[in-house]
Amino acid sequence: MASEFKLPELGENIEAGDVVRVAVAPGESVKEGQPVLELETDKAVVEVPSSVTGTIKDVRVKQGQKLRVGEVVFTFESANGAPAPEASTEKSEPLPVQHEEHALSHEDVKPAPLEKEPAKAAPAPPKATRGGAAEFRVPELGENIETGDVVRIAVQVGDTVSEGQPVVELETDKAVIEVPSTVSGKVMEIKVKQGQKVRVGDVILMLEGAGGPSASASAPAQAPAVTPQHDTSSTSMAREIYHAARTVEGKEEHHAFPTDIPPDVDHHPMPPQLVKDAGHEHRGPVAASPSVRRLAREIGIDIYEVQGSGPGGRISESDVKAFAKKLISSAPAAQAVVAGRLEPELPDFAKWGPVEKVSLRAVRRKTAEHLAEAWNVIPHVTQHDKADVTELEELRKRFAPKAEMAGGKMTMTAIALKVVASALKAFPQFNASIDMKREEIVYKRYVNVGVAVDTDRGLLVPVIRDVDKKNIIELAAELATLSKKARDKKLTPTDMEGGTFTITNLGGIGGTSFTPIVNHPEVAILGMSRGRMEPVWTGKAFEPRLMLPLSLSYDHRIIDGADAARFVRWIVEALEQPFLLSVQG
Repeated sequence: MASEFKLPELGENIEAGDVVRVAVAPGESVKEGQPVLELETDKAVVEVPSSVTGTIKDVRVKQGQKLRVGEVVFTFESANGAPAPEASTEKSEPLPVQHEEHALSHEDVKPAPLEKEPAKAAPAPPKATRGGAAEFRVPELGENIETGDVVRIAVQVGDTVSEGQPVVELETDKAVIEVPSTVSGKVMEIKVKQGQKVRVGDVILMLEGAGGPSASASAPAQAPAVTPQHDTSSTSMAREIYHAARTVEGKEEHHAFPTDIPPDVDHHPMPPQLVKDAGHEHRGPVAASPSVRRLAREIGIDIYEVQGSGPGGRISESDVKAFAKKLISSAPAAQAVVAGRLEPELPDFAKWGPVEKVSLRAVRRKTAEHLAEAWNVIPHVTQHDKADVTELEELRKRFAPKAEMAGGKMTMTAIALKVVASALKAFPQFNASIDMKREEIVYKRYVNVGVAVDTDRGLLVPVIRDVDKKNIIELAAELATLSKKARDKKLTPTDMEGGTFTITNLGGIGGTSFTPIVNHPEVAILGMSRGRMEPVWTGKAFEPRLMLPLSLSYDHRIIDGADAARFVRWIVEALEQPFLLSVQG
């Protein structure tokens, strides 16, 4: 009868590794102490010796596979033909519950996103009987668009509305959208007002004599959101909920808290009401693996209170995380968790003088959420450099009329688009995304570059597609078109999707350098500041040269500092010697 050899404990806090080499094959004899496997952990490459002696029957692993402690490496028959004891790391007795202060490792936790929206309730269809009234609700606005701010109401009470007629303009986090009516009738009542935030399914109009097949074509009404009650006296509880929520979401896996959390907030991995009596050693074994018990212990969950969903009530990691989410959602919090980080309670500013409160508009609100998420998720580093664009500026002015004839402007941004597209081909890691959950790097074989546009509603980033396949004149024309659409509130959600890299130019305003935030899930962004004449030593004398400051922010998880410096230097040399673009592509 074949027995199993399982991956033994590798060392403190080492739970998994990547198989570098398999040193045995089926049919071979193996002796105790003989190296059978090489594993690359996050600390070193280690040889795994066999703890058994026998003949290999089946090898269960292969090169490149990720292997966890306790997983089967191979099956074997012992030398004397008798079944051998399994080399298992599973322990039957529960580990003592301790509240350790180190965070979970990447291998311990496979993050599952917290639910962000309540379930939608199916609405009752509007009554459209003769002489009665029907409701027109906010329809579906697009993928992942659930809300919008009312910019303009295009009808009044008493107006007659026909199907397809625009009745309201909504500003979403992506664009300003005209909402056409799906019914015909006379407006009896307007349920919204300018500046109001509405959700998909909210009632906009009450119509008399509404008819047509679309009379009931409204989106599902949104179930009312539950507003958490905040206990402002429990400052330590807020920090503890933050730690548990970030651990469960996989947003943070470091044992240090952000420096912006008040120093008087107590340190503890979970709220007091979530941490139960640790003296459970006397209770019987729990049906859970060591890694699951460790997960529960490290986020302060009493595993005896978790209901297992596996066979025989076995508890999985997802069971522990679901239990933690349930506790977190029901616990009061002194501070709100916004975009994955703690937002401290603001003081009452009115005590010191007059104040005015203005609601965040959709674009500004989404920008704040997105940038906060990007800053929290991405370890940012910024590389600065300067390019001598004296000769390039002369070429830019010479070819400016051709760009204008094509409907664009020969700006430095348009030129930078072409240069960056070529640089991304030479440095593909800058045209990628990192998937920490699946432990993969996604290299994109297309080049779509977003360009940040300053508008009266906030920062918008339309995307120019296939930049590598277009010349500078074409890019200048397309850039002008998209910039105008952004400022005229005509951008569609599609116009701002699919970017692989971003350029932001503050040169028209001023400044010598800045640190742009990477537009997640991209991994790099190039900032351009105002070019200025500077004295440059040529080897014989100082000469006035037009120098363009460049700032490259990048995701240090996937890009090393040396590669970032080379990337920027490649761009600098291409700007200084435009002929290189023709030579190097």
